[in-house]
Amino acid sequence: MSNEMIYITAGVVLFFALGVKIVRPTQRALIERLGKYRSFANPGFHWIIPFIDKMYMVNVTEQMVDAQAQEIITNDNLNASVDAQVYFRVISDEDSVKASQYNVNKYEWQIVNLARTTLRNIIGTLTLKSANSERGKINSELHRTLLEETRTWGIDIIRTELKQIDPPSDVQETMNKVVKAENEKIAAIDYATARETVADGEKRARIKEAEGSKQAQILKAEGEAEAIKMVNEAAEEYFIGNAQVLRKLEAVEKAMSDNTKFVVPAGSDLVNVISEMAGIVPLKNKTS
Repeated sequence: MSNEMIYITAGVVLFFALGVKIVRPTQRALIERLGKYRSFANPGFHWIIPFIDKMYMVNVTEQMVDAQAQEIITNDNLNASVDAQVYFRVISDEDSVKASQYNVNKYEWQIVNLARTTLRNIIGTLTLKSANSERGKINSELHRTLLEETRTWGIDIIRTELKQIDPPSDVQETMNKVVKAENEKIAAIDYATARETVADGEKRARIKEAEGSKQAQILKAEGEAEAIKMVNEAAEEYFIGNAQVLRKLEAVEKAMSDNTKFVVPAGSDLVNVISEMAGIVPLKNKTS
């Protein structure tokens, strides 16, 4: 084979190799010929005419762009540092891929700027406190706005996420003190409630103890009264005649053992009994 044939063969092989293009499953491609759209390329092997055709690869997987932290003045005149992330993807059909390349210039950069502008508009109408408490609402509003503004770009805004809404350092410090004070207040209330519960329990226990003691004393008194009643009834029924006198003597004996002084009326049965027990015969009164 002559050198000329070798050169020609090598040139043909090189020319063919330059036109070989492989589209991955995560991509779609647009083929242009001399600057004019020619065809759409799905994943797989493709060959284009070198130097005549040009292929533009487009990623159709989910992507994320950071809206970058920015200072936003809230409705209560505080500077809040706000950052967000936007998740999106280029829709994989031919019209959407073409729109992402021909309807917008650098859609990633455009999404970032649109997100930053939208956040300023939304948070600028809110106070710092409401902005922090309404993150879900801000996310929803940001997502809705981006969907509406990018509907001709051939992309789908999947979701948006606020990374931070941070106040200035001095405001943050004050807020931390307020939160700490509030937590301490709640803890103090809980402790006071617990102590009140304990005290109430102790009070109820003392009341029940007093009621039990009272009831015991009542029962004791009732028992003693019943015993006295039974003794009186027995005395009335069985202690008659000398038996009654004997009972009286027992009472006198007990009183004397305690050195108790008492007066016995003259002529009573008790005097006669005592005299008889002592061997003393009472004297008869002299007649005048």
